[in-house]
Amino acid sequence: MKLFLYRQWRKLRNAEHWLVAKLTFRALDLLKRLPPERATEFAARIARRLGPLSSRHRVALDNLRQAFPEKSEAEIKAIALEMWSNMARLLAEYVFLDQIFDYDPAASTPGTIEVDGVELFEKIRQRRGPFLFFTAHTGNFELLPVCAATFGLEVTALFRAPNNPYIARKVLEARRTNMGHLVPSKAGAVWSLVNVLERGGAVGMLVDQKFNRSATTQFFGRPVGTNPLLPKLARQFNAEVYPARCIRLPGGRFKLHLEDRIELPRDPNGVIDVTASCQMLNDIVERWVREYPGQWMWFHKRWQR
Repeated sequence: MKLFLYRQWRKLRNAEHWLVAKLTFRALDLLKRLPPERATEFAARIARRLGPLSSRHRVALDNLRQAFPEKSEAEIKAIALEMWSNMARLLAEYVFLDQIFDYDPAASTPGTIEVDGVELFEKIRQRRGPFLFFTAHTGNFELLPVCAATFGLEVTALFRAPNNPYIARKVLEARRTNMGHLVPSKAGAVWSLVNVLERGGAVGMLVDQKFNRSATTQFFGRPVGTNPLLPKLARQFNAEVYPARCIRLPGGRFKLHLEDRIELPRDPNGVIDVTASCQMLNDIVERWVREYPGQWMWFHKRWQR
């Protein structure tokens, strides 16, 4: 009986995923008929109305109040609305990535994209790695691998696929066209990254997601679990580590910033300290989020253990 009920639940769940995916793809197809700026602005307006009606909005407000106890309730709500705007723009921009990324290093005036750290990109491209790049869910982080590819730097990115299998398949297909190699975060994914690093290649990953099986660190003064994979890989392969982020600018523009190489903390024996390194990653991401709080996904249950 239990097996029968489980199978029926799986069928209903699959039907739900299929319906949600169809509606999502239809909405993106409609947005694609508009110019990029109009499409993203339309998506942002809808999100600012519908986002506050969701249960995730309450999560976002609670997280913001605890992260910024000095801010007024009006400021907290304004940041939450900006967050919904950013998330909606990010979704809509999936179908326009090739059009949005117009960076030309020879141009006299910046276009939609401007890049800080061009010299670093050039130096890294001319050398053999291994290299590790990390970022967070800020701005349109999807533009970072596209930028690396523009400079001839192939980055294999570890990403968490959406829970909806139909959407996950579509996203993976879309990203493969202009974002280099991708490795879905699941069992066995680490070995793919190891192979890249062993060849002296480059790996990129997001480091601001909840991870339960880790030592406790701090983020905005609250305990969180942080994925230790990046410092473990850096320790194993003596890889160089670089922070990179995307900042959303007014007028539908973006700044992509590759920061200088960081030195991860080491223990008295000179070995990379994994827990201290995780804390360093959190501190860097917190600095980014504090600078542009409305561009981070506050509805994520980052602090739940």
